[in-house]
Amino acid sequence: MKVILIEDIEKLGKLGDIVDVKRGHARNFLFPRKLAIEATNKGVEFLERKKKKREADLAKLKRDMEERAKKINEASCTVSVAAGEGDKLFGSVTPEDIKGAFAQEGLDIDKKQIHIAEPIKKLGVYQVDIKLHPEVTASAKVWVVKK
Repeated sequence: MKVILIEDIEKLGKLGDIVDVKRGHARNFLFPRKLAIEATNKGVEFLERKKKKREADLAKLKRDMEERAKKINEASCTVSVAAGEGDKLFGSVTPEDIKGAFAQEGLDIDKKQIHIAEPIKKLGVYQVDIKLHPEVTASAKVWVVKK
């Protein structure tokens, strides 16, 4: 049976793909979960509407993330840590520490979005990349100072 996928399904295909599956799989799994529709003219029209809506949603999300990236690029945060002789830190500054410092500045950033090129183990000013979207990356200054 030929079906059109409405969602991306691992090991089967992506949105808009026309795939051949067994009737039972389509009837018992794909159709009830609204993961696919039968490959008919109405199905193709429905898919086109869904693709347009999804593209509009992705474009809006990208614009929102670009606006957020501008705010993050202008912002900087300060992380206070314990340091010993030679300005060496006891440990290193983690994405969790940077997330907390940005939260104090009023910016909510997920620690998984923060990418540190090298471990921060000394006092100083560092540039940290924050990946907000697959196509949008912000860069922020992080000041590491002694407590």
